[in-house]
Amino acid sequence: MYKPEICVVGLGYVGLPLAIELSRYFNVIGFDINKNRIKSLLDGKDPTGEVSDKLLSETKTVFSTDPDVIRKGNFIIIAVPTPIDKNKRPDLTPLLKASETVGSNLSDGSIVVYESTVYPGVTEDECVPVLEKYSKKKWKENFNIGYSPERINPGDKVHTFSTIKKIVSGDTDDTLEKIATVYGTAVKAGIHKASSIKVAEAAKVIENTQRDINIALMNELRIIFDKLGISTREVLEAASTKWNFLPFEPGLVGGHCIGVDPYYLAYKAEEIGHHPQIIMAGRRINDAMGRYFARELIKKMIHKKLNVMEGKVLVLGITFKENVPDIRNSKVIDIIQELESFGVIADVWDPVANPEDVQNEYGIKLIETPEDNFYEAIIITVKHNFFISKGIDYYNKYLVKNGIIFDVKEVSNKC
Repeated sequence: MYKPEICVVGLGYVGLPLAIELSRYFNVIGFDINKNRIKSLLDGKDPTGEVSDKLLSETKTVFSTDPDVIRKGNFIIIAVPTPIDKNKRPDLTPLLKASETVGSNLSDGSIVVYESTVYPGVTEDECVPVLEKYSKKKWKENFNIGYSPERINPGDKVHTFSTIKKIVSGDTDDTLEKIATVYGTAVKAGIHKASSIKVAEAAKVIENTQRDINIALMNELRIIFDKLGISTREVLEAASTKWNFLPFEPGLVGGHCIGVDPYYLAYKAEEIGHHPQIIMAGRRINDAMGRYFARELIKKMIHKKLNVMEGKVLVLGITFKENVPDIRNSKVIDIIQELESFGVIADVWDPVANPEDVQNEYGIKLIETPEDNFYEAIIITVKHNFFISKGIDYYNKYLVKNGIIFDVKEVSNKC
């Protein structure tokens, strides 16, 4: 059986669980340029919370910030972020920088597999030239490539790396079989062999685009039902009794996947002369929801004759998703900024987020404990178990007389 030496480049939400699982069956080196992250992992702590202390203490994975360790691998997996820039265009900088590092340390006969979300064509058209330039080696002569899109769902302890079917692709039949062998050894849910790298890239980018469009529909319905004075949650509960109703919910769409990936596909579509109307309509709706929720709260405060100018509002949660510390592309910041544009003073309470990360990313200092009888309003933006388990009535003590609780996710029927 094909048994390579594996090096995983990028040890975040995707790369670390992958490295840990593969290390059960292969020799694995984990490389990351973030020295603090490597120090945490060597100390037995995963900053993302995806891997338990127990698993870290048991793993045989070797962690390093020294790029020379890449030379020891002949099966290199690149799992780095692919964000968008301020103009919502794909930012391939992390991917291309990782390709430079790998190329500079590439051994003959190696296979390089990309897991980062991209638009069709990036692996072959953008990454391969970088690998060739920095390695001074020839593609398909001295090294081969593949693409196997990540499907990690942050915070999900049920759908994990080994339980999610894996798409694999390769530049040759032999490469494909080797990649399938490696992933197939660890992924118990099975392998799907894509006919080409571009097909695998496209499959990944439409997975999240499809979710984005469905959530956009739910958000538009939320706006409509708010105007009609009926509960979106109750409408969805009733509609979901039909066997083929899709269980999506309205809400903020941030993070590094659903809120980003559609822009990658839209960019490529525009490049080939097609304007993606449905995709971009979904993006416009979802990107506007932070502003919408903030303005709805302001309306409620005015109707209750609560202070808006210099009024105090407690924001519950700033991460992009419940029960994870990831704050990348969090849309809660849109709510905060919109509230502040009306003169509101917003305090943010989030015991799951890393205070230093929030300060560095958004310039916001998290509060440790809210004050009693202090806030005109409380807005529940993230469904952390920490918040929801207390029950909605728990938060009344933080409100001034006649204060209100606004529930973005409609967790409770009391607000």
